[in-house]
Amino acid sequence: MGTPLDTREAQVEEVIDRLSDEYPDPEISLNFSNRLELLIAVILSAQCTDERVNKETAHLFEKYESIEDYANADEEELAEDLNSITYYNSKAGYIKSAAQTIVEDHDGEVPDTMSELTDLSGVGRKTANVVLQHGHDITEGIVVDTHVQRISRRLGITEEERPEAIEEDLMPVVPREHWQNFTHWLISHGRDTCTARNPDCGDCLLEDVCPSSKLDSDVDLADGTEW
Repeated sequence: MGTPLDTREAQVEEVIDRLSDEYPDPEISLNFSNRLELLIAVILSAQCTDERVNKETAHLFEKYESIEDYANADEEELAEDLNSITYYNSKAGYIKSAAQTIVEDHDGEVPDTMSELTDLSGVGRKTANVVLQHGHDITEGIVVDTHVQRISRRLGITEEERPEAIEEDLMPVVPREHWQNFTHWLISHGRDTCTARNPDCGDCLLEDVCPSSKLDSDVDLADGTEW
């Protein structure tokens, strides 16, 4: 079991130093060419892999080119177009409703504030943060996906469980200039090493500062739960 540093701030600083060296050019893995496509892709990515979303949107974005196309779409047909995505029926409804709101209330343009984005169907803080950061170059918070949720807890940076509570807990200790990249660093680390099941602690560059390390400990991470 690794030994975390004395304060959360020091722990975060060490994590950032190591992961930024390991992943010097972090970037979003969803494919999109404009803000609308980004919004749709992020809504679809909830509880679904980016790889699967990219495969689906390659065809979707050819069929639905404008916000009006989504707003006027037949919901059953849209759902069928999304049928390889998890919860495709619900997501089709979210997308159509969000598109209608954007057409009616925002002149067809994806809004650029947290409150306006989270008023859209299917859009919570995670989705809104992604759209603001990568669509509008505005950083208001930290995107907390499953990797950030899992790894920040394993590293002892937070004890919170809900994504919004984790974000609130992280923002004071993660320097604002790193808010966007912090998510991408943890996502990359989560995909490569600190997986939900059977994390590779033996080859982890954070093992010596990780209180959840499996090495020489009784911590059982095999089922993805760390506490």
